[in-house]
Amino acid sequence: MPTATDSSSATRNPACAVPDRLLELWGELRDLKSLAELLDWDQETMMPRGGSENRAKMAASLAGAIHQKLTSERLWETILACEEEARSAGDELLTAQVREAKRDASRARRIPESLAKELAEASSLGTTAWQEARKGSDFGMFAGHLQRLLSLAKQKAAALHPAGKAYDALLDGFEPGATEEQLVPLFDHLVAELSPWVQQVVESGRRVDESPVLGKFAKAKQRELSRHAISAFGFDFDRGRLDLSVHPFCVGVTPTDVRLTWRYLENDLRSALYGALHEAGHGLYEQGIPEELWRTPLGDAVSLGVHESQSRLWENQVGRSIGFWRWLWPKFAELFPGQAAKTSPESVWPALHTVRPSLVRVEADEATYNLHIALRFRIERALFANDLAVADLPSAWNDACEELLGVRPDRDADGVLQDIHWSQALFGYFPTYTLGTMVSAQLFQAAQESLGPQDGAFADGDFAPLLAWLRKHVHRHGRRYGASQLVEQVTGRPLAADDLLEYLQASVARAYGL
Repeated sequence: MPTATDSSSATRNPACAVPDRLLELWGELRDLKSLAELLDWDQETMMPRGGSENRAKMAASLAGAIHQKLTSERLWETILACEEEARSAGDELLTAQVREAKRDASRARRIPESLAKELAEASSLGTTAWQEARKGSDFGMFAGHLQRLLSLAKQKAAALHPAGKAYDALLDGFEPGATEEQLVPLFDHLVAELSPWVQQVVESGRRVDESPVLGKFAKAKQRELSRHAISAFGFDFDRGRLDLSVHPFCVGVTPTDVRLTWRYLENDLRSALYGALHEAGHGLYEQGIPEELWRTPLGDAVSLGVHESQSRLWENQVGRSIGFWRWLWPKFAELFPGQAAKTSPESVWPALHTVRPSLVRVEADEATYNLHIALRFRIERALFANDLAVADLPSAWNDACEELLGVRPDRDADGVLQDIHWSQALFGYFPTYTLGTMVSAQLFQAAQESLGPQDGAFADGDFAPLLAWLRKHVHRHGRRYGASQLVEQVTGRPLAADDLLEYLQASVARAYGL
């Protein structure tokens, strides 16, 4: 099977001062970005409610400092000098470092510092407003903030690509090279395949017994179960932590300081456990970025889609396997003896592969998850094409939800207010969830072709071979390769939906006895 080239000497420098200067300048920039990420984490987990206005000012000041460093003439001249040196020396590693540095700097140089600061401030205030609006299920409390964030995002897009599509400019920030034109057929294909199939399963009248994962599960015990699983996967709690938040997320402050968050439902075990496993997949990627790459232009994930592939792989292909549950069972029985006495790993497994169109994305089943993303992709495209006004978002969301999933929200918290992303101006982020889900299925297929079937290893609690395979083929390269190049090198073929659709259909057919 084709594999990516070795990058163990990832920060090897030619014997000259210019590359050293580039890495020094980039290291300072990375430190400031890490501080900004730490402030974001604190705002969503620890900050008192009264701190939002001053926190917004701090975020704006820090964004201004980052922007100044990223757009400085000193950095730009150093990048150009390194580019010439890499070309003349034929240095592949330096070429990759310069390529990514130039991409980031050139994008930033198109954005006025005042806009970067205003976006950071609006995002900080928007996050707090979203939290309150979601708590009260009142879109009106957030609408003004969202209007401002949307306007600023359109200004940013116009600065990045004056003659291009606004939405493409924002997509490129999360999935380099991706365009609306490329993604529309992909989503149309998935919707065409999934929607009728989901409807067929629903109309079959067959039901999966979900009682093994329903009941009363104490918060502290759910957290202990999640930590037990995450630790077994390989997440290092000496270099990371797990905290409660309104919306689960992962922040890689550094590879030795990775913050995960989770949320829970007392009556359904799946929300907390699978949310935590999902974020742990992100965290394993962050902890897998080599220290020697950190603070260099290559020291980040190649794309948000590839990042998402890691969370979806550990959440679904690993966490929803029967082998995983056979291993987890003793701990589950220890924490929830009454529930365990009434069930077994074999009866839990079908409840992890239900097809039940639902309202909330982060609690959606595997089969309908990408329909949730298709809904958001449709809404975002309409917003940036000026075909949809912010005031009309709740009804447009509800209509699209009913069309794609067959259910209609009766309150904003379960509809247009359920995701945090727009409050942080992360427009163009959602499509990476579907791209990552596709990549996860293709990577897991490639891993099993290399390592052999993994269910038996999972049953023994042996997740190390899979993690080592991902470390070797994905994590350690950082941004050295583009996303499509990496996927094709590792799996031997371009990205496609085939493995994902085959996995979903096989799991659901088994769960429902179809």
